[in-house]
Amino acid sequence: MAIDIAGFVADLKDHAIEHGFHVHDERHFMETYSLRQSWEVDVHPEDACGGPLDLHLSLDVDPRVVLSLQDRLDEMDDEWEEPEDLYRLDLYFNWQLPSLLSPPDLLVVSTDLAGLGGVELPITVSSNESIAAVTDPSARTLQVVGKCQVSLVDVLMAREQLCEELDRAKAVSEYLLERVSGWLESPN
Repeated sequence: MAIDIAGFVADLKDHAIEHGFHVHDERHFMETYSLRQSWEVDVHPEDACGGPLDLHLSLDVDPRVVLSLQDRLDEMDDEWEEPEDLYRLDLYFNWQLPSLLSPPDLLVVSTDLAGLGGVELPITVSSNESIAAVTDPSARTLQVVGKCQVSLVDVLMAREQLCEELDRAKAVSEYLLERVSGWLESPN
């Protein structure tokens, strides 16, 4: 049996559409030295066409994990036997917003998003402030990242759907969309 990562990513895109996202782009990167791969899919909620929110899904494919599962499958005698669920890949949800003129209280946003992400999709929130030139005002951006793990055994057995994670990502997206217009306004 072969582990079909490309097929899983195609199914993930279709499933994201079913959960209210538009899919815009997909990229596949492979390091030639380590054979590490990254699959990236750009999506956004249906009601956010044209901005200001984008969501990038990134599947980090560690070749050691994939090869370990393949070795385990080769060792197994029974073709229908299921291997142990020890083989997992990281899937990242990265939300991007434009520079914020009235940035929110990070503690409030972190707490709210932790509740929306739950244990299925733990969310981290951070902020970055930069100044392009000495005469320019500072620009603050908000980084919102969620992370979950994808079971390769579930991918192999065609069970991995990520419904709960996609629903939670949709809730996080809606939270950000409801508030971003106030964060983009200049403080008076």
